[in-house]
Amino acid sequence: MPDSLPDAHTLITQLADAIAPTLTPETYIVGIHTGGVWVAECLHALLKSAQPLGTLDISFYRDDFSRIGLHPQVKPSNLPFDLEGRDILLVDDVLHSGRTVRAAMNELFDYGRPATIRLAVLIDRGDHELPIRPDFVGLTLNVPKHQNINLSRLDDGHLTLSLA
Repeated sequence: MPDSLPDAHTLITQLADAIAPTLTPETYIVGIHTGGVWVAECLHALLKSAQPLGTLDISFYRDDFSRIGLHPQVKPSNLPFDLEGRDILLVDDVLHSGRTVRAAMNELFDYGRPATIRLAVLIDRGDHELPIRPDFVGLTLNVPKHQNINLSRLDDGHLTLSLA
């Protein structure tokens, strides 16, 4: 376990480099609120995607909704394109249990049936509870169960990673 986490922008750049050879002009990037949207915005710019960026708020799709309650800042999902038959790159900041990604896929299918969904995450911290694995990873990091990895956006737009 490192004492400090790497620079978020460096990881996003490495992630973009890994995605670029597989990205087609018909790939649509969709970020999961909140950190996944920030990462998706950066990837969308770095990859020079011609397609509009989509965002998902999966608050109502979580299977632990009754246990953890509603997030205090629910944001609307925005998918400004038809998902039917599209190639989707789903983006999140940290993959842990896999439940957020499962909820995001459920929501995507409520909008239509994509041809493919590939997953890109900034950090895969392991301890998956569901059989969900990313196609693209910025960093794989083992973190004790009692700790969280947080992605924050400063007022100037700079993204930072921290352990809590």
